[in-house]
Amino acid sequence: MAEGVESVRILEKLGKAALCALLMLALLGAAAGAETLRVGVRDDIINFGFYNETTGKYYGLEIDLAAELAQRIGCDGVEYITVTPDTRKDMLLNGEVDVVIATYSIAESREENFDFSAPYYEDETIIMVEKSTLFDSIRDLKDKNIGIVNGTNAGPLLAQKLYDEGIITDVVVENTDTFTQYEGAYVTKVERYEDLDTLLETGEIDAACMDACIAQTYMNDQRTFLDVSIAHQEYGVATVKDSAFSAPVAEAVQAMLDDGTIERLIDKWN
Repeated sequence: MAEGVESVRILEKLGKAALCALLMLALLGAAAGAETLRVGVRDDIINFGFYNETTGKYYGLEIDLAAELAQRIGCDGVEYITVTPDTRKDMLLNGEVDVVIATYSIAESREENFDFSAPYYEDETIIMVEKSTLFDSIRDLKDKNIGIVNGTNAGPLLAQKLYDEGIITDVVVENTDTFTQYEGAYVTKVERYEDLDTLLETGEIDAACMDACIAQTYMNDQRTFLDVSIAHQEYGVATVKDSAFSAPVAEAVQAMLDDGTIERLIDKWN
């Protein structure tokens, strides 16, 4: 009887070990060897992530980077899924995408939830205005309306710069999902860069704050950049913190930096 009981216990242990092994294999397969890597990308930034409705395809630096990344971590293909600054965080956390490659700046606040690869691109957050305003300095934005896109870190960075320059105080008069009113400036929040472009053209905002690579998409001969850098930005590939994707993605991106692949992609699209 004792031998029979012991045999049952051994079988139970073997069963648990087998189950653990299967779970581990499944986890590893999700990171390297999955049939398709689901990548959150932008659809509105020329040369980075842009969706062409005529061809039905995405184009840009981050699109090519995603395809190369999928191949290097052992995936058979890549699925591009459009994200916006306001949706990319939740879509990654909810598992709707496996990674985000969408002009996503590496920031301490974001590292609470996500792991980032080494930066594949560096940029500056700038301010764009219509030439007709005759603005040539950030000081000209005193008591003016500045537009940003929801979900970007342009908002807090802009506020800090305006405060450092003495344009606003530390008093927030009112803060909603669509605007923040400071003592000294008004910040309008919109969902997409296309909206900023329209508001700037119609004069409903006096200036637009965004990263320079994004601003180039909406630049024309009637606009100019103020001679000021709001902040330095570094874009990284984001994965959920401590996920099975984090290590292989970081290693693949670093390898692409080391062997010149990313430099060649930047040259191609810039």
